[in-house]
Amino acid sequence: MPISYLTRIVEFTATHRIRRADWTDQQNRAEFGKAAVDHSHRYQCRVTVQGRLVAEAGGVMSLAALDVLLAAEVTARLDGRSINDALPEFADGRRLATGEALAVYVWERLAAPARRGSDRAARRAQHQ
Repeated sequence: MPISYLTRIVEFTATHRIRRADWTDQQNRAEFGKAAVDHSHRYQCRVTVQGRLVAEAGGVMSLAALDVLLAAEVTARLDGRSINDALPEFADGRRLATGEALAVYVWERLAAPARRGSDRAARRAQHQ
């Protein structure tokens, strides 16, 4: 069975700051520059789901289900918000709110639900 890929892109605008709570403002500015204070970005989040092509089930997984998952876990949580304030994982003293750490956070939120969606598509096709 061939492997297929489904990619969706969502965009959102959010503010963040990169700072260590155990450092002084001067240390944070020296290390992180302008990123040490609140500033805004327009983010683009690309999510790719890989799996067996299940034509009878509409593909790797339901596109509608993936869109609902992205809306709930990415845009609803982050669009127009402060990453540091909206996500406890990025509060001062926790993870640094870098792009890389945000990508890991999104993966942690999406991997298991997307896998379940892909598995459901495959099971539906087997029973048809």
